[in-house]
Amino acid sequence: MAVDFPEEIKTLRATMDTVREVTGLEALATQITELERQASVPDLWDDPEAAQQITSALSRANAERDRVIGMDARIEDLEVLVEMGTEEGDADTLAEAELELAKIKKDLDALEIRTLLAGEWDAREAVVTIRSGAGGVDAADFAEMLLRMYLRWAERHGYPTAVLDTSYAEEAGLKSATFEVKVPYAFGHLSVEAGTHRLVRISPFDNQGRRQTSFAAVEVVPLIEQTDHIEIPENELKVDVFRSSGPGGQSVNTTDSAVRMTHIPTGIVVSMQNEKSQIQNRAAALRVLQSRLLLQKKAEEAATKKEMAGDIKASWGDQMRSYVLQPYQMVKDLRTEHEVGNPSAVFDGDIDDFIEAGIRWKRNAERASE
Repeated sequence: MAVDFPEEIKTLRATMDTVREVTGLEALATQITELERQASVPDLWDDPEAAQQITSALSRANAERDRVIGMDARIEDLEVLVEMGTEEGDADTLAEAELELAKIKKDLDALEIRTLLAGEWDAREAVVTIRSGAGGVDAADFAEMLLRMYLRWAERHGYPTAVLDTSYAEEAGLKSATFEVKVPYAFGHLSVEAGTHRLVRISPFDNQGRRQTSFAAVEVVPLIEQTDHIEIPENELKVDVFRSSGPGGQSVNTTDSAVRMTHIPTGIVVSMQNEKSQIQNRAAALRVLQSRLLLQKKAEEAATKKEMAGDIKASWGDQMRSYVLQPYQMVKDLRTEHEVGNPSAVFDGDIDDFIEAGIRWKRNAERASE
């Protein structure tokens, strides 16, 4: 069937109208001007951490603007290509236009995803915690595989990350790990990864070569900001300090700089050992604890509203994805039905299609409940 180029281009332009409206190019241009002013001050690098934040924010803002402007230019170029091919009756040119159309549609889908991230916390940076579940050493190994998957995903996009805490299992893998993704809209993207992940494979730790099913839980919370005003009384906190350690209990720090913070009323525990000083780890732990309490508060409010409305459906995030390595190769999201047959690529961070499908699924579910 011949491609209806005029109709396809009309659809692309309509989508771009929405993208431009949500992106707010004028506001983005103002933000870029201000960041350029901050980046040009002579003593910028006297505070390396602040300088890095400013230059990174400037780079991201420029990239976001360029993506929108560049997409408009690609659609215009496509229209010219179609006109040339049609006027000259050139099948090769029209075939080239068809290939470019497919590329633009795929890239525009990714750009459009940002327009769906309109939740209260979607624009925030993210704090992700992975915990091994049922399945013994295989589950601990699976947790480490998931940590690498998300860090590789961030690396592919050039997103800065910081591993805040790792708790190693005795034989292999991780009991738990917590890391930050320090880029705007990280929470909006990664929030759809929250839930229970399931791995099926021949266990490399079983000398009889039996198939093993193991589980890991992923928690995603928005990074707290000072303006959120989540106050935690000191008498609600229990703070323990200990020596940071690496795999197998090997000491990686000769001082008691690691911090374990327990929120007594809720039982929420946060451990931090990434920073060099106890003070820095305490501040990082408090920030993550505040983020979790903030999200818990919002979840409780949402649950109360659902209960009042008679909605008793389970959380959408549970049992959300299966990774099958034996007897066949498949990764399938159980909510969106999106699946691929290349687990190796997924574990290497190729999860954008899963995230985009999850965002669309979540937004449709929210619209249906409104």
